[in-house]
Amino acid sequence: MSVNGRSMTLSRASFAILTKELRAEFRSFELLISTLVFVLIVVFLFSFAFDPTIGESRRFGPGLLWISILFAASLMLQPSFSRERTNDTLGALRLAPIDPFAILAGKLLANFCFLLLVELVLLPAFSVLYDVPLASVAAQVTVVMLLGSLGIATVGTIFSAIASQARMRELLLPLLMLPALAPILIASTEATAGLLSDPPELQLNWIVFLLAFDVIFLTATWLFGGYLLEE
Repeated sequence: MSVNGRSMTLSRASFAILTKELRAEFRSFELLISTLVFVLIVVFLFSFAFDPTIGESRRFGPGLLWISILFAASLMLQPSFSRERTNDTLGALRLAPIDPFAILAGKLLANFCFLLLVELVLLPAFSVLYDVPLASVAAQVTVVMLLGSLGIATVGTIFSAIASQARMRELLLPLLMLPALAPILIASTEATAGLLSDPPELQLNWIVFLLAFDVIFLTATWLFGGYLLEE
């Protein structure tokens, strides 16, 4: 098969799995709604407990924001592969004549989309509760959110595939995921803090770090996707 033909097959298979994931979620919105309610409660409780001033919001707000996003990712990534065990759907996908990376790519894109949808609601709530204006730096914040969320979705999807084969998968996923996500959470928090400072500043070193992190883990997923899906 030619390179172009293989790429076309990979993209079609990935899109088919992405479509399956989106349809399954949009039938009930169960995962999205529960995650949204949870993270909004977390952000509200942080705001109520600390009652930060504008200066404190600029200092501590980015960390609280990304902690909330981490909580959202932990909830959303857990069922990514575990729900495929009900009718052994993952086994059927592995037997299909497609690149194993297509399975991971479709799952990854779905998790990325779900995380962005949660952030679309979370960011305005964060801006209001912490009195932090984001409109003037909306484009820069979007770049940071996209890069940070892609890294979280990539790492989370990898470890969700690994943990789905284990007995204590609910406990194993956070234990595997949190240490690996520490670098991207630090970089995302620092980049967001720079945008919330007065005057706002887009720190390119953290953007480069986020981009490099995403490229490294996406490449690793592509190279070792077949091994991740083995029993």
